[in-house]
Amino acid sequence: MSSSPPFDIPTLADLGVDPTALEELSPIAEANKWLTAFSANVRNKATGLTTDLFHPFGFWKDILALTWDFRTIRGTEAIRKLLDDRLDLIGLAPLCLAEDHLRAPVLVKPIPGVVFLRLCFEFETKQGKGIGIAFLVPTPDARWKAWSLLTRLGSLKDYPERAGTLRDHTIRHDWSEEQSHEVIGDPTVLIIGAGHSGLDIAARLKYMNTSALVIDRSARIGDNWRKRYKSLCLHDIVWFNHLPYLPFPSTWPVFCPAAKLADWLEFYAKALELNVWLSSRVVKTSWNEDTKTWVVSVLRGGVLKTMTVKHLVFSTGHGGGFPKMPDIQGKAIFGGTVLHSSQYHLAAEYAGKKVIVVGSANSGHDIAMDLYRHNAEVTLYVRSSTYVISLDASISSLKERYNENSSVEFSDLLGSALPWPSLLPLLRAETARAANVDKNLIKDLESAGFRTNLGIDDAGLLPLIYARGGGFYVDTGASGEIIKGNIRIKSGCSIQRFTSDGLEFDDGSHVGCDAVIFATGFGELRDSIREVCGSEIANQVGPIWGLDNEGEPQGVWRRTGQPRLWIGMGNLGRSRFHSLHLALRESDFEFPSCRRRC
Repeated sequence: MSSSPPFDIPTLADLGVDPTALEELSPIAEANKWLTAFSANVRNKATGLTTDLFHPFGFWKDILALTWDFRTIRGTEAIRKLLDDRLDLIGLAPLCLAEDHLRAPVLVKPIPGVVFLRLCFEFETKQGKGIGIAFLVPTPDARWKAWSLLTRLGSLKDYPERAGTLRDHTIRHDWSEEQSHEVIGDPTVLIIGAGHSGLDIAARLKYMNTSALVIDRSARIGDNWRKRYKSLCLHDIVWFNHLPYLPFPSTWPVFCPAAKLADWLEFYAKALELNVWLSSRVVKTSWNEDTKTWVVSVLRGGVLKTMTVKHLVFSTGHGGGFPKMPDIQGKAIFGGTVLHSSQYHLAAEYAGKKVIVVGSANSGHDIAMDLYRHNAEVTLYVRSSTYVISLDASISSLKERYNENSSVEFSDLLGSALPWPSLLPLLRAETARAANVDKNLIKDLESAGFRTNLGIDDAGLLPLIYARGGGFYVDTGASGEIIKGNIRIKSGCSIQRFTSDGLEFDDGSHVGCDAVIFATGFGELRDSIREVCGSEIANQVGPIWGLDNEGEPQGVWRRTGQPRLWIGMGNLGRSRFHSLHLALRESDFEFPSCRRRC
């Protein structure tokens, strides 16, 4: 295979296929034909598995099923090496084609010129069960080959989730007394952070019969949301935000206020009987290389508890909760208030005052809008251009997968099914469509002095999330006030210094203010690890967040550079999906090891 494939997503023109040849196609018949051949070749490890059933530049994307990791393998030669190394150990056995109305084989046309036959099937391995999703492309000789195949392990035979038909059937006469007692013995897994990611992981582990303890410095579960600015609402839709095992009620608002989510997380932990220690913090850890365990000392209510655990999980969010603020000359002489966005709560405190908000992503805009609504005179300082998308445009594609009639589990799989190189062209097309919808908004913002962009590689939100954890604004009203001039813009220059009554910029201008609020994000998660485990362990962890050279997430939800130290972070949807994968890894199951990296 060429080291530089000619395309990352194949059009019919690339494939040399006449579109009219697909008009009489039966998706179910063609899907059955391909899956039958795939099953036969897997059993026999025949060469035809790759040469006859995969496009030469196609992908095999695996989540734990074959590799016990997140991997994306490209090209038939590399896929062949993967199968040679893993098939005998894993024993992959495709079971049946899914033909229910949500997962039935279907032709999908994501962008002009591209046609996939998408099929879904269940499979079993020696270790567990999973789901496969294949995206097939046609060939000039009327055959279909896999452009991309996802295999995802969903359960382990030794650690089945005690949910649905496997739920607890015992009659617990002493349930009330059980709730009033502390858990005896050390947990298998210690989770730092009782936000949604930490609770998701704890819930998954609980129903796999793996003991877990969650600790958090806050006095109440949900305080990480409850104590932020009161106007904060989620920008993702309710159908995307469900937590494992306990979805939101059908009456839940599409866009959830942060304080309401905080109360739900508190209820969630209680309803699922999760083991959580509040007002607690880790004061010391040590890694025992011989026993492959952690010795952890936790301070709770003035009492020091030392425990030995097999796994240590950090679910402390982007930046680990450490505010990031620039060091600007003259701060000591400024006569007003300086704070980070994480310290901002009530806009009413700034009524009638002049406020500069530094930072033009979601938090900066939200705070500026909140201040304006409460009669503050607001200037938004914008250092560089920002990707702006209207709320309606941002959720339009998401609602195609997550809606009142969709399956959350299947929608999650679809969101991870295509490899990153093939996803990027779709994201660019989606971003271009959104920009066309928002063209008047963008034009008016530019006229108001607010510079915009289309994200990294003109691909919108997702690459920005992976690269920076932000750097965009989903417009919930502030853009309109910027265009009207109600929220002033300062851009095209850098902050030089504080003065006694404001900020001076390197273009010689000065903006007077009573307060400066820095919506400049947080540090890196490694800071949180360094605080708890020390610099040596933190340096071992390796890159956190972003994508590796296969397009898979780095350091989160999968192995880090430090054995049995894990990181769980992301929005509610990502945490719901990947919390299962992390729980499978922490179940103490011994997965067959690779003889080499595939």
